[in-house]
Amino acid sequence: MPVSPSDFSAALRQYAAGVALLTVRDDIDDVGTTVTSVMSVSADPPLVAVGLTADGYPAEVLDAVGTCGLTVLAAGQAILASRFSSAGRPSARHLLESVPWSRAAGSGAIVLDGGVVALDCRLDRLVPAGDHVLALLAVEDVPVLRDGAAPLLRLRGRYVDAPGSR
Repeated sequence: MPVSPSDFSAALRQYAAGVALLTVRDDIDDVGTTVTSVMSVSADPPLVAVGLTADGYPAEVLDAVGTCGLTVLAAGQAILASRFSSAGRPSARHLLESVPWSRAAGSGAIVLDGGVVALDCRLDRLVPAGDHVLALLAVEDVPVLRDGAAPLLRLRGRYVDAPGSR
């Protein structure tokens, strides 16, 4: 018996996932989106995979530009996650007004100074996966690393601070 998309979504909502902000700097503007499907793929060479909606603008821009920043959000950054997950959002720089950030050296993408970790990445390839694509990203630098910082999680459709967060 096939699993319906709604049953599949309900089942996977039970799984706590880290929340990250993927940003791309193109010639026109900065684009950003909230992602919860991030996984480590390889340590040598350093690779991560990120799931993006196949027909979404962030995937299109990432494919065209070929580089991005990926910031794992920290506990207390749920408002930022919500800003970047809503439809019709303005430029990433406008959504980050009064939030400390910098540009990753290689990609020029925005990375948040207050995130748990930020990765400066180059797109290795996009892999079709149903209604999404998996962006396989080669990690070229780690411009932010706050060892021990508590992450923001997504569980049962809500953003929650990791246990032990203040």
